Amino acid sequence: MDLDLLFVLGICLGVLILPAVVSAILDGRAPRTPALLLIISALMIGYAVLQKPTGYSLASIPDVFANVIARYTN
Repeated sequence: MDLDLLFVLGICLGVLILPAVVSAILDGRAPRTPALLLIISALMIGYAVLQKPTGYSLASIPDVFANVIARYTN
């Protein structure tokens, strides 16, 4: 799998899981599934960052998103 795609999917999954974590905590439930998915998201991002020789900077993240979207929509 492409490292940029893995990085973007990890970020998207992490962002989408955050409301579920907050909701579970506010309702007094244990956020088991959201926490597991958050860990998976962090592992996806970590693996992509560690495997890419140059890594990712904060300034390059929008470019990575644009490149992944452009690559898979064409």
